[in-house]
Amino acid sequence: MRANEEQLRGWMVGGLDGIAADHACLLRALVPILSAFYGRRVFASDDIEDLVQETLIAVHTRRATYDRDRAFTAWLFAIARYKMIDHFRRSRSTVPIEELEAILMVEGFEASSGARLDVEDLLGTLPDKQARMIRAMHLEGASVAEAAAASGYGESDVKVSVHRGLKALAARIRGSGS
Repeated sequence: MRANEEQLRGWMVGGLDGIAADHACLLRALVPILSAFYGRRVFASDDIEDLVQETLIAVHTRRATYDRDRAFTAWLFAIARYKMIDHFRRSRSTVPIEELEAILMVEGFEASSGARLDVEDLLGTLPDKQARMIRAMHLEGASVAEAAAASGYGESDVKVSVHRGLKALAARIRGSGS
């Protein structure tokens, strides 16, 4: 069973408070989460294992930077994303532009209820089609093909809707959108 945001955050806070068993539980629970995260983005299994280990080391060595009042998974996936970007730079790997959006999306932030409400508020500012496609793909984990089949739209239409919606959300978050 995959640990949820509350469990992970509890173990992180326990570890910060000096409870070694909580810290050990956290690190063990992160292995399958990080493996899945990297497995969808990096295709060499050796690279996946290396990235998981690097991320676990970063979580351990940078644990003092974690803000107890914020979602743990957002902090975790930010570290994971930076480790992956560093990996791509080191290996000089290229990523097809169509996959870049999915690679850079920080996952797990929706696990906290506050973040979920913020996401729903933001999605409420978008046209219905864009909001539905973003929900389907990024919150519910549907593939482009699954979102297209469920909505009756073509795959390209789904991709365009998600791209435009995410672009509009980014502009709103930066404060340049209406």
